[in-house]
Amino acid sequence: MARASITGLLAALSGAIFAVGPSCVLAFSSTPLGARSTSNYRATLLQMSVDTSTLGLTPELEMMTQAFATIPDEKTRHKQLLYMAGQLKAIDDSVRVPENKVPGCLSTVHVDCDVMLDEERGVSVINYFGDSDGLLTKGLLALLIRGLSGCTADEISQVNPEFVKVAKISQSLTPGRNNGLLNMFAVMKQKAREAEAEPSSGDVADEPQIEAGDDDDTATFEEVDGKPMYNAMMGILTSVLKPTTITLIDNSDQHAGHAGSKGWESGESHFSLDVVSDAFDGLNLVQRHKLIYMLLTDVMPKIHALQINAKSPSEVEA
Repeated sequence: MARASITGLLAALSGAIFAVGPSCVLAFSSTPLGARSTSNYRATLLQMSVDTSTLGLTPELEMMTQAFATIPDEKTRHKQLLYMAGQLKAIDDSVRVPENKVPGCLSTVHVDCDVMLDEERGVSVINYFGDSDGLLTKGLLALLIRGLSGCTADEISQVNPEFVKVAKISQSLTPGRNNGLLNMFAVMKQKAREAEAEPSSGDVADEPQIEAGDDDDTATFEEVDGKPMYNAMMGILTSVLKPTTITLIDNSDQHAGHAGSKGWESGESHFSLDVVSDAFDGLNLVQRHKLIYMLLTDVMPKIHALQINAKSPSEVEA
């Protein structure tokens, strides 16, 4: 099949196309399908698309599986994985700890996740982040992170790892790297389950209860001029959670041009929260997030995203 036909087919497969670059790398692009005509490729799509109905794939993983399956040679698939490795976001060194290391990989791989509220769906979804010191392995990790992030733990648990064969990715890998990919996938499934698991210390109430900490150890903050969302969020969280430490960072400038980036009148749209409080003792990850979202009920509609890292003092000391 001519290169133009492959490009068009991949455009038809996804709202985000694979753009063929000068070195034949099929690079993911965020260009919307929009007014581009795809009618010329629909017949070809029906003929060439692979059956993934039994694999339980997420929408993003479905798109990538179909796209990789249409790539005609291993060399191009390999180049695409290397391209994806270069697009993977950098992680903090705090992620590179033994509990996040994936066993059985030829390269060193660390992966972890957090949980965020998908306001449109009204459910908590998993977002992954990670890194590897091997470039090809990093590309495989990037594929999994992109394919599984934004889904619930239940949706992730339904994905059948056989998709790597359907996508013909396994044909481009040595047996060792194939095993490493399956190990990464297994660890990511497990982490998703743990993120939504009930705490082992016993049952807790459906609605998490708040216990105030010692006022002597409570973190405080100073209001910032021109930052009404920051001030409101910090005021609520410090007064109710009585945190020992709390850091709220406005990352809005990193999301300029994205959907929802305008935020409130002050331009505050994206925040990252790190908080340590006794209120989180006995709560699992999802319940901690629910607690914070409940406290910020009046604020959340005015911002676009809040990334949360909530821990109890005992977890920090450990």
